[in-house]
Amino acid sequence: MSDTRQLLGIKGGSETTNIWKLRLQLMKPITWIPLLWGVICGAAASGNYHWNLSNFLASLACMVMSGPLLTGYTQTINDYYDREIDAINEPSRPIPSGAISLTQVRIQIWVLLLLGLSFAYGLDRWAGHSSPSVLYLALGGSLVSYIYSAPPLKLKQNGWLGNYALGASYIALPWWAGQALFGQLTWTTALLTLAYSLAGLGIAVINDFKSVEGDKKLGLQSLPVVFGIRNASFISAGMIDIFQLAMVGVLILIGQHLASVILILLIIPQITFQDIWLLRDPLEFDVKYQASAQPFLILGMLVTALAIGHSSLINI
Repeated sequence: MSDTRQLLGIKGGSETTNIWKLRLQLMKPITWIPLLWGVICGAAASGNYHWNLSNFLASLACMVMSGPLLTGYTQTINDYYDREIDAINEPSRPIPSGAISLTQVRIQIWVLLLLGLSFAYGLDRWAGHSSPSVLYLALGGSLVSYIYSAPPLKLKQNGWLGNYALGASYIALPWWAGQALFGQLTWTTALLTLAYSLAGLGIAVINDFKSVEGDKKLGLQSLPVVFGIRNASFISAGMIDIFQLAMVGVLILIGQHLASVILILLIIPQITFQDIWLLRDPLEFDVKYQASAQPFLILGMLVTALAIGHSSLINI
């Protein structure tokens, strides 16, 4: 079990000296899942995805770009700039433990970034885009990843701004990439997914609970540091629930009533798991909470995306 946690990049995993396992741990595969799902949601929201081999391979390439490559780049560069914090919170991680050199980490950062951008360029060529929209999204997301982790801006120093940047990167960006690849990304959908990303802000707060000790020592103003563990857990739950309920209102407005009912039914178990795990002890039960509640969040995203793809009112 500890070996699996190590490979997925979850806290509490076993240590290893295998260079490829270390590289994979830096990329934190557990964090790829929302990005892969976001691409699926974007393709569904385009209303133009058809089941054939060409589209399947293109969507798979878009997932590789969004997950292993650009999210892997994001996680690696975050560990690179967080090595002082990790030396306090997670000293067994690859960089603070000395298991991998900084030079090797820098090489990994550049390889993942350049591969991700190459995939984006290839996807634009496949889609026949006159303007390389997927490449622009990849460049924009990579820039956000850099300024989130690196000084002097280091957005993660600000709990609200940093967590929203993370939430938007996990929900809006892959959705936009999937929708731009198979259809046309509209301003209406872009704004809706940015609003949906406020639910992602609540998810991002959960990642801050395990880093409270190091954040306090190094002066990072994460929400658990600013508001305390208990208040931050209520903020996290509130952001997730309120903005999903806002999407229920949007679905009702565009006439997608069945989808709105399904979304409500998916929100109910989320609230239940928040009460069982998140609100009682987020430090102890953060992984259990995400494992139990996150599937309902991402299923709700897909329901919303399919409804948007079938609505003529919103694709303008």
